[in-house]
Amino acid sequence: MADNQVPLFVTIPHSGEKIPPQTPWLNTLPEEILMCDVDRYVDFLYEPSLHKLKIPYVKTEWHRYAADLNRIPDDVDSSSVIGNKNPAGTHNRGFHWVITTYKHPLMNEPMSSEAHQELVKLIYDPFHEGIKKLYQDMHEKGFKKTYHIDAHSMPSVGTSEHRDPGETRADIVVSDSKGKSCDPRFKDLVISAYVTAGFKVGYNWPYFGGRVTEQYGNPSREQHTLQVEMNRSLYMDEKTKKLKPEEAKKTQEKVLFALSYIRNNLMHIM
Repeated sequence: MADNQVPLFVTIPHSGEKIPPQTPWLNTLPEEILMCDVDRYVDFLYEPSLHKLKIPYVKTEWHRYAADLNRIPDDVDSSSVIGNKNPAGTHNRGFHWVITTYKHPLMNEPMSSEAHQELVKLIYDPFHEGIKKLYQDMHEKGFKKTYHIDAHSMPSVGTSEHRDPGETRADIVVSDSKGKSCDPRFKDLVISAYVTAGFKVGYNWPYFGGRVTEQYGNPSREQHTLQVEMNRSLYMDEKTKKLKPEEAKKTQEKVLFALSYIRNNLMHIM
C-alpha cells in the first residue's frame, strides 16, 4: 500500500467474487443470483483514485455470501452453522448468507462449525488484520486521529427485504451508526464532497452502518468511520450485472473528485 500523507483510508469489503472451497454450493448458482448482493465494480470505481491520491485501502477477493466482512463471526444461526444456539432465521444474511435480499435460497443445509472457523481464518482475520495494520501505521506516523470510509454499493430500489421496499434511492447514502461512529464534521465533509462531485446524497437511510462502522468507529478514541453506499444504477446494468462503460467512467471521475475533496479538506477538522 502506498504511503499516506493524511490519516485517511478506505475499506472495500464486498466487491470480491472468489468462492472458497468451504462453500461449494455457491458454485452451482446462476450469476444473477450469485451476484445480486455483491458490490461488483466498487473496487473498479475506487481503486484508480486511491492509487492516484495515495490513499491506502483494504479489500477482499472473497465472496460475501461465504463470509460477510460487514458482519462478525458470531452473526450466525442454526440454519448457517450446525449446532449454533441462535434460532434459524436470526441471521439469514449474517456472516454466512442463507438467503439473498431477493429471497433466493443459498444454503440448503448448515455448514459444519469447522468450516465456519476455517472461513473466519481464511477471510475475516486477514481483512481485519489489514485494517488494524493501517491504524498502527498511522499511529506510528504520529497521527492522533484516523478517518475511514467503508465503501459499498446498493440496489437503486429497495427490495422487500430492505427497510425501504420499493423506494428509489439517492446516488450515495452516508451512514454513521446513527451519529455514533464519527465526528459529525467528518460526516459533513464527506457529504459535501460527494454533493460537490455531482451526486445526490442521503444520510442514514435506508442504511445506518454495519459491523465495520460499529467495530472501528469510535470518536472517543479519535477513530472516525463512515459507511458510503453507491447506487448501482450509476455504473452498471442491475439485471445483467454488466458494467456500463461510459457511465462508469463518469462515476470514476466523480469518485476522484470526492476523495480529493475529502483528502484536501481533512486538515480543517483534524
